[in-house]
Amino acid sequence: MINRRTLMTAAGAVALAPASAHAQRGPHWAARASMPWAIQEIYAAAWGERIITAGGLAMTPDGFHVSDRTAVYDRREDVWAEGPRLPEARHHPMIVVADGKPWALGGYRRSDQGDWTSTTDIWVLDGDWTAAGTMPAPQAETVGVEHDGRIHLIGGRAPHGADNGGWTDQGDIAVHRVFDPRAARWEDAAPLPMARNSAAACVLDGAIWVAGGRTVTGGGTGRLDRYDPVADRWDTLAPIPPSPGTGRQAGGGLAMGALGGRLIAFGGEWFGADNTAREGGVFAETWIYDPAQDGWFEGPPMRTPRHGLAAATIGPEIYAIGGGAVVGGGQASAVVEAFSI
Repeated sequence: MINRRTLMTAAGAVALAPASAHAQRGPHWAARASMPWAIQEIYAAAWGERIITAGGLAMTPDGFHVSDRTAVYDRREDVWAEGPRLPEARHHPMIVVADGKPWALGGYRRSDQGDWTSTTDIWVLDGDWTAAGTMPAPQAETVGVEHDGRIHLIGGRAPHGADNGGWTDQGDIAVHRVFDPRAARWEDAAPLPMARNSAAACVLDGAIWVAGGRTVTGGGTGRLDRYDPVADRWDTLAPIPPSPGTGRQAGGGLAMGALGGRLIAFGGEWFGADNTAREGGVFAETWIYDPAQDGWFEGPPMRTPRHGLAAATIGPEIYAIGGGAVVGGGQASAVVEAFSI
């Protein structure tokens, strides 16, 4: 059992050697302790020397399972623990740490209308996950980052009509909302230059960077947009190149973090010509962006290609967490790998 203030080691967690024992020369990926359960369509955030993620999807014999479980990774010990469960199961809940606490915002729940019912709930982990207000409107498959104590939710999808339950009920949005957790106040900021969902984002050099993503009708995009929070302005920069191996454009379901003054983007999926999982695939590529050159170059591929995975940076490493090992939702993974320069 999990009490209010204790995180107990999850059954089935695998403890490996401390991260320092895996030192190698040059950019590389290295295995870390697997999650206690396989999960995809998740987000994560660094929480001191820990990483937290919650919710997600996994395939079971009965179909998709929507999770309410919270997993917490201790980087120093390379071990996972299970934290308090979400008040209700969610997939795609945005996880951000702000004001020293983890926040879970939005995501999809199961309802009588369907498995893709977009929500506006805000929960904060303060012993247990507790209600902390609502979002101004549904916004899921978005990107979320903390900057200067505030949470930015950028792009994603929202219901485009009265229906809110099926995947096709949702349309791409460029909305950019900013939440002040201390004041419990929302405000609007300059919208994302291109409406899209399932992108990746992080903070580097005081700016917010949004890379990749996809549109419901147009597929993946390598687009890179940078937001200046002081000027409330977006600039568009060099896009992520297509995959050399497949010729496909990395975009939807990728992850990204900042390390060593650079952006590190990895993973994602592509769909076939009929916009379904048939003839689609999952990317292994790692792309490294140098702001000084406004250019991307290819890094070492992930050991395990995945999409719908979570990313978080702590110290000298970026962690790639869980995700789907095949295009679509058919095979969730518990794999965790760490990237070092």
